[in-house]
Amino acid sequence: MSWKPTPQTEDKLTKLLGAYPDRKAACIPALFLAQDELGWVPDDAIAWVSEKLGMAKSMVEGVATFYTMFNMEKIGKHHLELCTNISCSLCGAEQVLEALEKELGIKAGETTPDGLFTLHEVECLATCGMGPAMQVHDRIFEGITLEKVPEIIKELKGEG
Repeated sequence: MSWKPTPQTEDKLTKLLGAYPDRKAACIPALFLAQDELGWVPDDAIAWVSEKLGMAKSMVEGVATFYTMFNMEKIGKHHLELCTNISCSLCGAEQVLEALEKELGIKAGETTPDGLFTLHEVECLATCGMGPAMQVHDRIFEGITLEKVPEIIKELKGEG
């Protein structure tokens, strides 16, 4: 294993394990710790969680690949997740997606060449009354219009 978590991540895992009578129950939180540090969950992170929790690597990988909140590939600094489910779709999510793709010069599922943005379509952000909605990190943008797309990108670039 070439990736080694920071001492802070190791400490967080140690504290976390104290809350679980069965170490295996901490699989999802442990994967989040690795993803928080790396931005994604590479094989080294799966191996680390496997070792720390006493689980088969295949079991940890099964958990990581089952849940869409784990990034199994390296993503950009800003992960844009646009809801294209029915409520957001009825409010113009497809047009917002096209505007984001044009603004960023990429298609959904891709990362900009500079590594700054990754764009994904997601099923639901549970903000159906305020669509179209997009999550970037822990922030939710609601009621996105075509006019707001360049403003959001500019803000995320630190230019706004």
